[in-house]
Amino acid sequence: MSTRPDPGKSSYHVPQGGLPPQTQLTTDRAIFTEAFAVIPRGVLSDIVTSALPFWDKARFWVLARPLSGFAETFAQYIVELGAGGGSHAPEPNNAAQAAIFVMQGRLEITLSGRVHVLTEGGFAYLPAGSDWQLSAGDEGCVFHWVRKRYSDVAGLDRPDPIFANERDIAPIPMPGSDGAWATTRFMDPADLRHDMHITIVTMRPGAAIPFAETHVMEHGLYVLQGKGVYHLNRQWIEVEAGDFMWLRAFCPQACYAGGPEPFRYLLYKDVNRHALLP
Repeated sequence: MSTRPDPGKSSYHVPQGGLPPQTQLTTDRAIFTEAFAVIPRGVLSDIVTSALPFWDKARFWVLARPLSGFAETFAQYIVELGAGGGSHAPEPNNAAQAAIFVMQGRLEITLSGRVHVLTEGGFAYLPAGSDWQLSAGDEGCVFHWVRKRYSDVAGLDRPDPIFANERDIAPIPMPGSDGAWATTRFMDPADLRHDMHITIVTMRPGAAIPFAETHVMEHGLYVLQGKGVYHLNRQWIEVEAGDFMWLRAFCPQACYAGGPEPFRYLLYKDVNRHALLP
């Protein structure tokens, strides 16, 4: 792939690519259990990338995919585009909705013939069935792409497209945290048309999620900045910028933020729908 983005030009941690030397120890922090997985940033090397049809100057780190008996509702990719790279047919499934979060560079998304420009911190929600394409700017682009089959409900319209930037959205403090734990919401939590939420959680050093959340929502968590200690099921695990956590429904979870900078992560969860019954 030509003209790869410079990983040092982002406020968020983007994959470094490359391959480790033969002298490096094989032992790492990667974990896969019956309740959660941790994909540390060192795993995101050149050798684990994927290529997909109808994309130009592109490669993909597939962080999550529907997996029977584990997390089943979503797929999440980190997409690296070279200069001018992109796709005129990015989504092969007409039932899939998309959420895109730009970590580096400039991305142009064309939705129903109208061009929307996203820069670092930019977010797009593209409803299922949308006609959309995208292309990177002259310095390339790195972004998250979350895909989920939309769950239609009789009497509810599909959600409208969203184009935003996290820097323009005021974080909402969590109750009782004095602002040390806050959430940046890209979707309105009261809008039941949405069957998934994408947020950014920000925790100041020393802040905590003070109880073991145990709930029906599946999660994908990508650490954008900082470090913390996460309680996942029965283990406490250190995580840092560039790590990804994949949580099955009902996996107990809590965390403490480390320092010296804020601990921030991009969060996916499925919401607002009845449990499917066999």
